[in-house]
Amino acid sequence: MASHRKNAPNDNDSSDTLETAPERGPRGIQSIEVGGQLLTALAHHGRPLALKDLAREAGMAPAKAHPYLVSFIKLGLVEQEALSGRYGLGPLALQLGLISLQQYDPVRLATPRIEELAQALNLTVAIAVWGNRGPTIVRVAEAPSPVHISMRHGTVMSLRGTASGLLFAAHLPEAQVQAALDLEPEATPSPGLAEMQAELALIREAGLARAQDAVVAGVSALAAPVFDDQGRMVLSLTAIGPSRSFSLAADGLPARSLRRAAEDISRQLGSRASGSVST
Repeated sequence: MASHRKNAPNDNDSSDTLETAPERGPRGIQSIEVGGQLLTALAHHGRPLALKDLAREAGMAPAKAHPYLVSFIKLGLVEQEALSGRYGLGPLALQLGLISLQQYDPVRLATPRIEELAQALNLTVAIAVWGNRGPTIVRVAEAPSPVHISMRHGTVMSLRGTASGLLFAAHLPEAQVQAALDLEPEATPSPGLAEMQAELALIREAGLARAQDAVVAGVSALAAPVFDDQGRMVLSLTAIGPSRSFSLAADGLPARSLRRAAEDISRQLGSRASGSVST
């Protein structure tokens, strides 16, 4: 007698299921993802929170949050204040954060962004860092347009007349800025740091520096600052192009794009503020 098992459905045969099942991402552990919401809430607020406040921010009941916090405390990811009972990030979380920051190189993070900006804005976009003689160009992304402004790696930008230079002057300690100003060639007129303070205050307030026809006639620039986890300015993103087609308005596309890119990179570097200036 012929067997009918061959034609019977096989419980172990999942070929039909595989063909019809929707695609899914890698399988994770749901409890870890749920508990991670508590860590995300603590990182977002940057200060210890009471259990009820922390649970609310994580979208769960306090009774559900508490066991996760107990486990996180054992691991060192969370710690509880003895007097107030509030929960904050623990030593292991802080150590992981520092290691993560050490892996981030500001210039490496910013390099792909200037390529994107150059294409989107049709402007030359450069990265400048502080060198031993002042703001120095280290990366350049050329504008896709046949008409573009040429920038060379290693160019030292004037603190008085360029967007990059003014931006660094606004955010670095005065003694450091003054030392660099003393190295610049004499210019006429040649304002000192004291005469520049009003302009530098406006730059800090706006979060941008502008230069129109300052060094080369017909060429303008905008620069936005990138800050590290200590609130120190580590580089500038600078867009350069022909003045006739370059909007320097604070609400214009170049300004908004530069500022957004600089803020994104700053967040990746651990910055929580717009930076500060020490004297």
